[in-house]
Order: sequence, then C-alpha cells, then structure tokens
Amino acid sequence: MEDKLKEIREKVALLNQAAKAYYQESREIMSNLEYDRLYDELEQLEKETGIVLAASPTVNVGYEVLSDLPKERHPSAMLSLDKTKDTAQMAAWLGDQDGLLSWKIDGLTIVLTYRDGQLFKAVTRGNGEIGEVITPNAKVFANIPLRIPFKGELILRGEACIHYSDFEKINAAIDDVDARYKNPRNLCSGSVRQLNSKITARRNVHFYAFALVSAENLEMETREQQFQWLENQGFQVVEYKMANQANLDDQVRWFADHVENNDLPSDGLVLIFNDIAYGRSLGATSKFPRDSIAFKWKDETKETTLKEMEWSASRTGLLNPVAIFEPVELEGTTVSRASVHNVSILKDLHLGIGDKIQVYKANMIIPQIAENLTKSGNLDIPDICPVCGQKTTLKKENDVEVLYCANPQCLAKQIKSLTHFVSRNAMNIDGLSEASLEKFVARGYIHHLGDLFRLKQYRNEITTMEGFGQKSFENLMNALETARRVTPDRLLYSLGIPGIGVANAKLIAKACKNNWAKMQSVTEEELAEVHGIGDVMATAYVDFFGKEENRKIVEDLLSQLELDESFEETKAQIFDGKTFVITGSLNHYENRDALKAVIEQLGGKATGSVSKKTDYLINNDIASGSSKNKKAKELGVPIITEEAFLELLKSGDETYA
Repeated sequence: MEDKLKEIREKVALLNQAAKAYYQESREIMSNLEYDRLYDELEQLEKETGIVLAASPTVNVGYEVLSDLPKERHPSAMLSLDKTKDTAQMAAWLGDQDGLLSWKIDGLTIVLTYRDGQLFKAVTRGNGEIGEVITPNAKVFANIPLRIPFKGELILRGEACIHYSDFEKINAAIDDVDARYKNPRNLCSGSVRQLNSKITARRNVHFYAFALVSAENLEMETREQQFQWLENQGFQVVEYKMANQANLDDQVRWFADHVENNDLPSDGLVLIFNDIAYGRSLGATSKFPRDSIAFKWKDETKETTLKEMEWSASRTGLLNPVAIFEPVELEGTTVSRASVHNVSILKDLHLGIGDKIQVYKANMIIPQIAENLTKSGNLDIPDICPVCGQKTTLKKENDVEVLYCANPQCLAKQIKSLTHFVSRNAMNIDGLSEASLEKFVARGYIHHLGDLFRLKQYRNEITTMEGFGQKSFENLMNALETARRVTPDRLLYSLGIPGIGVANAKLIAKACKNNWAKMQSVTEEELAEVHGIGDVMATAYVDFFGKEENRKIVEDLLSQLELDESFEETKAQIFDGKTFVITGSLNHYENRDALKAVIEQLGGKATGSVSKKTDYLINNDIASGSSKNKKAKELGVPIITEEAFLELLKSGDETYA
C-alpha cells in the first residue's frame, strides 16, 4: 500500500505540473498521449486503493464562496498541551513507557470527519470548545484525501500548515504582505479561514494527521498502529520517532539537528504515550491531557554588540528596523542580523549603537533580541527613506508605533514593476527573483532601474546574504552583462507602460524603425496610425515619456545599456491583421518563440488563448481533445498543422519556410 500511495502522489504532482504548463504557461512538458496514459494509471491506482487526493486531476472539487464560516461546538473540549524545556523532566514523565516523539507543527489544528469513505466535515480547533466549519476549504488542501478505503465513520485530528518554501513564494507575491503575514502560521490561518475556497487552493495548504480520535468498529492498541493505519488510508502523518527513557536524548537531538532544514514550520516537539489504553487511563486536568506533553526548545542566547540599525523598506512603505551586530554562533550557524519589527519594540529595548545585547533564535530558527544590557537609547529614528530619500512619517497602528515612507513613487513600493523589468520577455535577467529584488531595494542597493547594472559594487554585501554565495553572485553578474545588450522593443516592454505588451512594443519599434530617440518622442497621432495601438494606449505612452522623472530614469538606464538599433525592412506583411494561437509540440521550428517571431515579422499576432478573434490555431495534433482544439471547433477557428502553416508562407516569402 505504501508504494501505491507514493505512486499516487508522484502521478498527481506530475499531472498537475503538466496541466499548469499547458493551460497557464502555453508550453508542454509531455505529449497528450503521455498525459492520458498517466491519467489512466492514476485512475486505476485510485480504484485499487480507494484513495483519491484533493489535488488529483481525476476529481473536480469546485470552489465555494461563503458569506461567513459556520460555527460548531466540539463534542468534547480540545485541550492544549502542558510544556517543558527540560529533556530530563520529559524522560521522568515518560517513565518506563514507550512514546511517539514528533514535530509540533506550528499551524492550525483541524478535525476531519469521514463517512462512507468520503470527507464529510472539517472544523477548526477554534477556542477549543467552538470551531469554524471549513469543509469547502479542506477539500482543496494539497494533500488531503477526499475519498478513503474505510467506509465507517472516521474522526481524526491534524495540523494544517503552509511549508516555508511555499510561504516565501506566496509572501513575495501578495501585495501588502508585510502588514498581514509575519510567519507561515498567520498565512495558514488566513488561508484556511477564507470565505472563498479558490483562494485557499492557491495557498498550497497541507494537512498532517497527528491523532486518530475514533474509527467506527476499529480498535488499536498503540499510537504507532494508528499512524500506520492512517497512512494506509492516504493521510500524511507527522514525522515521528519511537522513544523511551534510554534513547530520548538521542531522539530529541535528531529533531534538533533537522529543525534548521525542516520545511514545515515547527515550534517544538510532542511526546505521547504509545500505549493508548495507558494514556487514556491517566485522564486530564482542567487544562491539559495527561497522555501527551509538548517540548519547547531551550533558547541558546549569546551576548554581542549592536553595530548599526538598518531600516528595511517594504512594498507597503513600512520601514522595518533590523539590528546589525557582531556575528555570533547560534544553534550551529553564524548570526549577525535580527529584525526589531517596529519602532515601539526598538524604543522599549532602549537600543543604541554600541549597546551590549543578548540575542537568540526563536524556535531555533528566527534571530531575535532577548535583552539590551546597556540601554543607551541613543538611536535616532530616520526622517528620510533610505531608498528614495523622501520624508518619512511615524504612525500608530493598534497602539504600535511604525515608520513609513510617504513617497508613492518610492521604488520599494514598486517591486512588481521591477520584477516585470527583469522578466524573461523584458530584460531577461536570470537569477533575480522578486524576493531578491526586495532585499536589494530594502538595503538601498537599487534606487533606479539603472542601479541593477551597478550591483557589482555590492559584491561583499550580496555574497554574505542568505541565499547568495560567490557562485550565484557570478551567475547574476553574467546575466546582467548579457542583458546590457538589448533591442529597442524589449527595452520598451520592460518599462511597464500601461497597455504596452510584447506585441505592441514590437509594433511601435517597427513603426519607428528601431530608432530609440524616435520611439521616445513619437506623438499620439503617429501612434494612432500603428495597427493595434488604440487611443487610450497612445495617451498612456505619450504621458509616460512626457514626465521628466521617467525621462531621467530612462536616460540613466541607457547609460548602462548597449542598444541594438539595427533595422531591416521586412518582406510583404502577408499576415497583417491575422491572429494565431500555437499549441502542442513543433517539428519544423525550434520552439514556439521561433514560430511566433516569424508570424510577427510578417505582420501577424500570436496570442496564448483561442477566442473569436483567432484566425488560426496551429497544432500538429489536429485530432487532439485538448481544450484549445475544443474551443477552436466551437468557434469555427481553423486548426492547421505546421506543414499547413508552411504552405501559407509560400504565398509570401519562402525565406521563412
């Protein structure tokens, strides 16, 4: 069963990856034949095991939008756990019993109920007595089984969480994230308790079972048996180790060694008696069950000296204080920075340059200041933004004092524009993620677009940043050097002018014969004569280059670039006014971009989706049941092969065939 479960998960992941590439990114990572074969194999495995995961392409759960989350009282109170930071105390608690030691996942506790092999209900822990019903959202968790082999009533508990790797991706993509999400738990809570399950689905929430409450007409003697049974039903259970008095220290040490690279947010460990009957016989206090106990990591603290306070700018305009101190070793790694979070905390700690401070890693992961031993309080709150140099302002939000940059044009607030600038179809600067750009802007390395090409001066600083080393820095420098050589249409698209996409940028560059000076000074009337450029687009274009600030940014950027303004008159525009969609694998052309370039050179447009404006769908597999083929047939759009497209070319210029 374990091998089949693994195979199910692998096939679900691969099929979803293929579907995303095909439907969202207009590319293929496998043929339709291969996709159908994998799909059929997955369907057969689901029939054999009785397990269907929520993420499986064989089911379409559908999304639900609720006006509010219904409340429901738990049959019995869900108690919290007693805690200790002492392994000796935990060993004494365990006595001569065996126990299961597992991660204490820092997420949202969920109670699941299955009936007749189907997910029937999902309820949050809430306050322990009353929870919220989140069944539509649970149905779109990434790894939750919608159907299981067991047909009796099953009730289990587990933790919903968002992996650190997903949290970082989501964090970088959500506007105003600094004001809303500080850690994976907060993001998970907001995701699980959404009124729109479509939003929950995008957050990639996972569920890890940690307790079997009841399984109709089934009795098991140990927790380990319960975990193994749950795994056979398709659930992922929390990672655990068997423990006793003799090996408890070693097992705790194993978790301590792995906490740094654990992708699951964890705030400690849980130890529970393996013998179910024995654990139940102990009962509970008014606050805690007596069959389990939580272990919290002892915080290792080190004394160091505060060297400076860096003010990290965010896309919301918030300026976060970050303490820079003499490097110290904590939990096996060198630490030299810690977020102070806001001005109120900074003032409460009475921080000043040169102060002796105690630092630690919260949950062995996040550097924090525990105490200020000197308390000089000599730090000034900056009155100008480190990114744009404009005035800052102090605000109070929920009795917390925070510092903001008031300038709406501050580059820190325009990370999305910067991300667009470096994207593949724009300047194509590989190795610059949105998260990296945000760090560079926050540290003041980038003030204007041209500063991207001056990052070499920050080699020492960047190579010591998390996620960057000498090799990645060299790769970035090579990518920047390559990006310096750019054509006018790519540069134009990269500026993010409203309405100017890749195709329109090429049209304007072509109309101006790749002369950048002409492209900057073109009038609305001249743009109106370019096929495909409307009045609104033309006005936005001229307004952009009419602003002195934009012209200065572009002028500075041009000083860092090698602009290729070479231009050749094209042949007859045989595809003028025609719109093509390309799908499937190609035989004649190297890739879709190569075919797209030919279409555009001859006056046509290539778009990503079939509509009533589409003139031709190019697909070598005409008989395919793909969504694009179906749409084309519905709309009466001709579906042609590559060979048929080459025949069309012969009526124009065989140079392209």
